[in-house]
Amino acid sequence: MYAIGLNIYGGPDVLNLVELPTPHPLPGQVRIKVRAAGINPVDIMVRDGSLADWFTGAQPPYVPGMDIAGMIDEIGDDVEIAFGLSAGQAVTGVVDNFGSYGGYSEYVCLPAASVIPVPAGATFPAAASFLMNALTAQTALDTLNLPSGAVVLVTGAAGAVGTSAVALGRHRHLTMLSVASPADESLLRSVGASKMIARGDELVERILRSCADGVDAVIDTAGLGEQIIPAVRSGGTVITLRPGDTDGFEREIKAVFVNVRERIMDYAALSQLGKLTEEGVLPMRVAGGYPAVEAAAAHRRVEEGNLRGRVILDFTAAGIPD
Repeated sequence: MYAIGLNIYGGPDVLNLVELPTPHPLPGQVRIKVRAAGINPVDIMVRDGSLADWFTGAQPPYVPGMDIAGMIDEIGDDVEIAFGLSAGQAVTGVVDNFGSYGGYSEYVCLPAASVIPVPAGATFPAAASFLMNALTAQTALDTLNLPSGAVVLVTGAAGAVGTSAVALGRHRHLTMLSVASPADESLLRSVGASKMIARGDELVERILRSCADGVDAVIDTAGLGEQIIPAVRSGGTVITLRPGDTDGFEREIKAVFVNVRERIMDYAALSQLGKLTEEGVLPMRVAGGYPAVEAAAAHRRVEEGNLRGRVILDFTAAGIPD
């Protein structure tokens, strides 16, 4: 089969078509013919070498990709009937990518527990745009486990994970404060933001004018780190999405790194997110699409920033090998 991968770390142009053995599902797995793959920040990290230590021992080519949508075309032994999966079904799933195993592939075999039906009415690109973002946001909120009415600040709220966090937090009856550009206020209000706080200089001061005692927690998708700590009440929590030093914050403020890979086989959570998407609680936001063979151009666009939603690789577009 073909895939989009890299043999050396570097800029977008290291991404090229590569050939790999065609996989077949192991017991408990299904094989999906990929129609669309979302580009997530972790894909950039795979490509540029930020995860080189983690990939030690893996042989190139390295294939990025964690968000995919496509059609089931082969089912392994011992797939539980409870999952309700069948050949020819349109599905979306989360890939625990490593080495040459990644979502930018013609075929990918996933544990049945990592796969759910494409939400009703959704296209393949839309279905490949939301699941990782939503699962990350849900994991952050589950980790916080706050009571109704608690105040949660989301930095980078207009991004894919941030918007999901605002929407899911509102669904849990939390008070969601969103840090974003004023141009994104309409979007964030529509998914449940209680208050908007413009990003930029003197951010902490603006937060404290809105919430004098400080917020109960921060979901820090923008990676502001220690600079956001003065806006958190004593004993509060900051959720970080990248590993790092989480010690030494003052006033007993905790910083907790959440790793979405730990929940890739949480079928109940994935199914709930699919249902919330169908109900309109969670948005599916596609910022643009590129043929898979133009993955380098797609990565360049992602690195330019200022996106609202995910850029999608189209595995049905022209230029794909037969």
